[in-house]
Amino acid sequence: MTRAYVIHPELTADRDRRDAGPALEEAVALAVALPGLEVAGQEIVRLAKPHPGHLFGTGKTEELAERIKANEVELVLIDGPVSPVQQRNLEREWKVKILDRTGLILEIFSDRAATREGVLQVEMAALSYQRTRLVRAWTHLERQRGGLGFVGGPGETQIEADRRAIDEQLTRLRKQLSKVVKTRELHRAARAKVPFPVVALVGYTNAGKSTLFNRMTGAEVMAKDMLFATLDPTMRSIDLPGGRQVILSDTVGFISDLPTQLVAAFRATLEEVLGADLILHVRDISHDETQEQAEDVLAILTELGVEDDVPLIEVWNKIDLLDGPAHDALVTQADRTDEVVAISALTGEGLDALYAVIDEALSVDTKDETLSLTFAEGRKRAWLHEAGVVEAERQSETGWDLDLRWSAKQAAQFSKDFG
Repeated sequence: MTRAYVIHPELTADRDRRDAGPALEEAVALAVALPGLEVAGQEIVRLAKPHPGHLFGTGKTEELAERIKANEVELVLIDGPVSPVQQRNLEREWKVKILDRTGLILEIFSDRAATREGVLQVEMAALSYQRTRLVRAWTHLERQRGGLGFVGGPGETQIEADRRAIDEQLTRLRKQLSKVVKTRELHRAARAKVPFPVVALVGYTNAGKSTLFNRMTGAEVMAKDMLFATLDPTMRSIDLPGGRQVILSDTVGFISDLPTQLVAAFRATLEEVLGADLILHVRDISHDETQEQAEDVLAILTELGVEDDVPLIEVWNKIDLLDGPAHDALVTQADRTDEVVAISALTGEGLDALYAVIDEALSVDTKDETLSLTFAEGRKRAWLHEAGVVEAERQSETGWDLDLRWSAKQAAQFSKDFG
């Protein structure tokens, strides 16, 4: 086990800064989420402004060095951005490896990615991150590389060679990823031909999305009490109690200050949300910063380009962690609020109400219609039954009369396939 020390720098001049206590707790949870790490210590360091060379002032740097040595620390995790120069100087001063918030999240994503697409996206994000750190971060980067002038020219610096090597690798990865994305698009197009509504679960990391997904689908998606337990999208078909069939999609958890490289890299993964007919925003309602987390999620949804007209239901999860009065008050509040459901994905409390709200939300654009088909139109009849939109059917002398209840999306897909 690698002994790690977690530091949350609190910039006192930043009026928009998060509360330091919960921020440090989240940073420690990130550290715990990475296998092989043991958190040996943690603290908040208040700064008026970052020191350009060491992040921390001279006195604080020396004070931290003593604690790091006393705790036999091998890795220091700094919950915030650390410049390459600051990283190099602190590593020299403390004689340990330094990892900033972006680097730590990248390490977790690298460990968790399971699908080919996820692995490629993480590799691209990691390379983009490394490229930004090729700024005299190590002494060997200051050497000159001679060469014959065929590639890069004589006197190409090591930093330029490293940057070019990263760019070439990124180009190769983009080509590989484009093939994987095309395959995903084909799968998505195939799903669109079976016009079941798509319901996407989104939420802050560790809000309980995967536990809810497993509860609703009977699947066995990895669901642990840790940050970023789910990285790759998972989709399952489920039948609502009313008979409606929907596709439920689990997605990667969001987090505040998500590295920009990862927002870009995981855009394809999160595209499942863009195509959703309904979004379930799962919140850990027992968390002290549940409101701030919710705002972070909504900000990322906006950044992804999720349209305002896509219905969104807030799912207040983990009510089993609240004591009696707080639990009852929150359930009452949810009952009085449109498009909010209070549940416990762990115990199943409130799931019936959630199913009812989902069914109601998907019924908004539903219309009843009777369609007459001839015996020669058997493929159309099979499609309608497979889509689950047939309420009743009567055979006539020339074919069938079908009573349908379907959405505008389903009707459009039917017209497209048979028009």
